[in-house]
Amino acid sequence: MSQRIETLAVHAGQPPEPSTGAISTPVFLTSTYVQQGPGEHRGYEYARTQNPTREALEANLAALEGARFGVCFASGCAATVTVLHLLRAGDHVVAGDDLYGGTFRIFERVMRPLGLTTTYVDPTRPEAFAAAMRPETRLVWVETPTNPLLKICDLAAVAELCRQRGILLAVDNTFMTPVLQRPLELGATLVVHSTTKYINGHADVIGGAVLTSDEGLAERLRFLQNAMGAVPSPMDCFLILRGVKTLPLRIERQVDNAVRIARWLAEQVGGGLIERVIYPGLPSHPQHELASRQMRGPGAMISFVLQDGRQGALERARTVLRAVRLASCAESLGGVETLIEHPALMTHASLPRDQRERLGIGDGLIRLSVGIEHVDDILADLEQALARAA
Repeated sequence: MSQRIETLAVHAGQPPEPSTGAISTPVFLTSTYVQQGPGEHRGYEYARTQNPTREALEANLAALEGARFGVCFASGCAATVTVLHLLRAGDHVVAGDDLYGGTFRIFERVMRPLGLTTTYVDPTRPEAFAAAMRPETRLVWVETPTNPLLKICDLAAVAELCRQRGILLAVDNTFMTPVLQRPLELGATLVVHSTTKYINGHADVIGGAVLTSDEGLAERLRFLQNAMGAVPSPMDCFLILRGVKTLPLRIERQVDNAVRIARWLAEQVGGGLIERVIYPGLPSHPQHELASRQMRGPGAMISFVLQDGRQGALERARTVLRAVRLASCAESLGGVETLIEHPALMTHASLPRDQRERLGIGDGLIRLSVGIEHVDDILADLEQALARAA
């Protein structure tokens, strides 16, 4: 029987525990498993290789993304590095040019010295991906919406380019979650999540996941998961599973709040303080129509740009981030709490300054992760903080 995502979030991969009937998946805190004799076990040998709590989370996330297989990791960065280890020295990657700073750091400072090269292109132009592909291109990597400029990549178009050339397409779906976007349905090969963010949603766990329906890739990912050992703890898996149960409810509230806040911020444009608001749910967004077709909602991430003013955009941004009282100035995103940050000084500081400026990650850019608080309280906090900067 086909089930909707709200039902899958609660039940997928989590039947009652068979020996006791416990409705919550137990936390299997064990490092090894007793064998009846050498090589005679019940499917579990060593906890780096298999853990029932982790398997429940992997099955749950696979069901949410419409995938056949799920593989979980100790962080989103560990998931990213493991996907890149599907490749080998001499291979080439084409990636969107607006990426989480940690992903860029992995491509340039971890994988490039090992012989894996990456070309960065405008993710809003499918033809740019086609132009950058080479005979040795093995992977295309995209975020959509991107971080932090919220550009939208046409996944179906890029997936078709990859299919024609036999190239893997990996999509970082952290910002959208499977509630709002399912990349595998649009032709992606692999979906990557930092489960730290919306999937868990409570700012108390670091985790990552890769989902796919390709059995060969899943087997290779599981080999790498075991060999490199970047596995999440059973307790972390339990907490993420608990967070997933309310994912659709949280996303619904966060999106409703974000739409209200984005519209209010847009009303301030031209008043001498805010220069631009970037949000896929606003008609002013360059890919608003594509976002409406590709996504089930515009998400809960908003970016906006402050005008220079007399003290300069950087000092204005500092003033706003110091003045907030309800929102928290912190890295990360997707939790129940509203977070606000300055990409150039925080999440994207690892990008060279000239690259940040070329992309538009300037001193006046602020990124907002909208939480589940009452929207009027969030708006009041932003209003008083912006007034301080004015």
